[in-house]
Amino acid sequence: MAETLDPLSPTVNISPRIGILQKLRTRFGRNVPINRNNSEGYVEFGEFRVERPGIKKVGTFAGVFCPVVLSMFSALVFIRMGYLVGNAGLLVTLAQFAVAYLIVLFTVTSICAISTNGAVEGGGVYFMLSRTLGPEFGGAIGTLFFFANVVSSALCISACTEALVENFGTNGYLVGESGGIPDSWWYRFLYRSVLNAVGLGVSLAGASLFARTSLAIWVTMLVCLASAFLSFFITSPAQIEKPDSNHLINTTYLNYTGLSVSTLASNLYPQYGRDYTTASGQLVDFASVLGVLFTGVTGVMAGANMSGELKHPSRSIPRGTLAALLFTAASYAALSLLTAATCSRELLQNNYVYLLPINVWPPFIAVGMIVATFSAALSNLIGASRVLEALAKDDIFGFLLRPMVSRSGNPVLAVVVSWALVQVGVAADSLNAIAQVNSVLFMTSYFAINLACLGLELASAPNFRPTFRQFSWATSLAGLCGSAALMFSLRALYAAGGALAAAGLVLALHLLSPAAAEPKWGSLSQALIFHQVRKYLLLLDPRREHVKFWRPQMLLLVASPRQSAPLIDFVNDQKKGGLFVLGHVRVGRLDGAGDPLAEEHQYWLKLIDHLKVKAFVELCLAESVRSGAAHLARLSGLGAMKPDTVLLGFWDDAQPRDFFREPESPYRTELFDAGGGAFPARRAGAARLPPAEYVRILSDVLCVNKNVCICRHFHLLDMAAVERKSPSLKYIDVWLVDLLAPSREEAFSVRGLFALQLAAVVRSARGWQHLQLRVHTTRHEASLTVGSGDSPAPDGPPLQQRLEELLKLLRINATTHIISDWPKLDLSRWSDTDEDLYQRVPATYLKTVNSIVRERCEQGTAVTFVQLSAPPREADELCEQYLQVLDEFTKDLSPTILVRGLKSVTSTSL
Repeated sequence: MAETLDPLSPTVNISPRIGILQKLRTRFGRNVPINRNNSEGYVEFGEFRVERPGIKKVGTFAGVFCPVVLSMFSALVFIRMGYLVGNAGLLVTLAQFAVAYLIVLFTVTSICAISTNGAVEGGGVYFMLSRTLGPEFGGAIGTLFFFANVVSSALCISACTEALVENFGTNGYLVGESGGIPDSWWYRFLYRSVLNAVGLGVSLAGASLFARTSLAIWVTMLVCLASAFLSFFITSPAQIEKPDSNHLINTTYLNYTGLSVSTLASNLYPQYGRDYTTASGQLVDFASVLGVLFTGVTGVMAGANMSGELKHPSRSIPRGTLAALLFTAASYAALSLLTAATCSRELLQNNYVYLLPINVWPPFIAVGMIVATFSAALSNLIGASRVLEALAKDDIFGFLLRPMVSRSGNPVLAVVVSWALVQVGVAADSLNAIAQVNSVLFMTSYFAINLACLGLELASAPNFRPTFRQFSWATSLAGLCGSAALMFSLRALYAAGGALAAAGLVLALHLLSPAAAEPKWGSLSQALIFHQVRKYLLLLDPRREHVKFWRPQMLLLVASPRQSAPLIDFVNDQKKGGLFVLGHVRVGRLDGAGDPLAEEHQYWLKLIDHLKVKAFVELCLAESVRSGAAHLARLSGLGAMKPDTVLLGFWDDAQPRDFFREPESPYRTELFDAGGGAFPARRAGAARLPPAEYVRILSDVLCVNKNVCICRHFHLLDMAAVERKSPSLKYIDVWLVDLLAPSREEAFSVRGLFALQLAAVVRSARGWQHLQLRVHTTRHEASLTVGSGDSPAPDGPPLQQRLEELLKLLRINATTHIISDWPKLDLSRWSDTDEDLYQRVPATYLKTVNSIVRERCEQGTAVTFVQLSAPPREADELCEQYLQVLDEFTKDLSPTILVRGLKSVTSTSL
């Protein structure tokens, strides 16, 4: 019976008896795109990935259970049980096994949760972590896991060599005094190299071959282990000869008592001795025993590493791993108990291969040693190569790993590189020394897996729905804490080195990882950030705002960033840790054909990356620019994080410049085509914004109680010159005078102080701190009263002194300048609301004021802040006259910001 497609499953199987295309189209329709040219054995059907029939895959028993059992037994079961029980005693050994298995059990629940939360492809644990944690953390932990597999393979090859020498070396157990293979450091290195070369050959033949032979290897190992258990009951007490490699004691024979209560009692508690396999006879301690013991549980991810060769990874990985965990735990516990009840402590501490001479037929143990260790070495070598290939496929390290990708299904070059690194590892002389590094690397991987699942659970990700029900946040937290505690208690120096390596890789991959990978994979950090930001935005109450904690929250309205790149760069500095939103209005309406702004939004995101600004993007579709700007001013932001200041460029006839195409422009880029597809040039001709609509945008912004700033001449601002402290740029100028009311405007009003605050914020930004702040005002004594509109007493402090006192109270470091030759403008018979005010300003007054300000700017002013007069509201001719007044006033000045502030943003109190 044919299987049905589950639309919620990204990877499904199809019976080969029914055509793939026919079945897909029957289920989902005939217009879904299909890609059959997939080298990984899948048919891509729209957003779904369907496994092609006929691909050779392995099942749970051969693909997961057997590799996990063989990897976990490896060097421990036949070669190092004596080392554990003989030094730590039965009780401590069982307690260490319990702790290790508890941590591994919690980690396995996390592995099962991730593996049952979606389709698992090749790459095993790395694939799970990278698609969960994102490219930075997943790539870093994947790299450490690759090296963990390499070190584990070297460990198992060293153990296999030790088994060969103990059995077939000079005076070996199976050859006696009749000779045998020579034994020295160089010969052992040669044997390890040969074994590693054999593993290379098998790996190049393909992982599926190893998976299919793992059943036979497991049966062989099971027979050998059964013979060991039987031997404890059958073998009579005897004197066992010490290994020829043990030079620490002079005694030749060691005591095997058989089952004995007194022997069991003598082996209950710790009694640490010396490790005879090290050149100096290093003293054994609790940490070294735990490090060796933990190698017996590091193979728990061997099945997950075979995910690319499994028929049903989501089903096979949990079942096979948990079954293998139960089987090995029972075997270790029984072997520890029988060993403690039959072998004297001297035998266990001085003969780690004690199972050989006490076995009913010693070749059983010899075969078990060699098969278990070599198969584990081979499993780790294959696992390392698969992780390396997965890193290469994901382009994590760019061109460095790109040649590792194989199109044939067997990563030949990745296998060769893994083999070469294992060859470096086998140069270490002591198996126990390799075990310490191996345990720390695997515990780092366990820590990362638990961290991934804990983060997913805490982030409440809706798509994290594992079918493995035994997982919870408590199990992942316990596994995480246990892994960290055990790692640092085992070898603090090694653990610190692993943590530093992981942190360094995370930092490097954050800078080098492919930007396109994260949206495809997803990132746990983004899920956690969303969860926390939502929570804190709800806590950010706009009713509790206070002027002492005000910071700029800017909305910059941009027609085309081609002409506005310097202004965008400047506002990014001006925000000073506040909110920065780039707003753009597209004239049009929805026509039912999809979102017309979707493609353009991607260009804006690329723009932010190119300009390296910390900004959000808000695009608006409206029937007019004015209505769109009003919507952006009112609705941009979220909760209390809303812009309170709207900035826009000046309305004039200046020739637009394309900073993305100018040869000498620091903003030059090829990201945006010159044909206008991305960011067309500014509106011109009939499509240009009418002056009346521009002025009414200003009125609308002020109407909704937002501050407004008009920016002019910012195409002249050289941000690079500012940052390199060019001697031609010395000042930031603030003019505390209203152009159209110089004799009535209070210098210390809210509008004036808002401009002063913005200038102070700019000067405090990085790159602007070397500039000096200058404050200019006019000498109209009747208008310059601090706090109230009353005239100062004739004997009151002079204006400059009062201004300096205010700057001191505001903690603003600036020089004050009183302009005595400011021309008088008698507008006393008009109020601020008179509509004909802008028509009656003399041209000579505007030119004189412009020359005064321009003279100051020519002394080296980088940016000038001046006050903006209130715009007219309705008449078109008044709007044009208003813009002419502003144009005459700011003509030929340095980059200028005309500011009209409505809110108090300064505070003199604590």
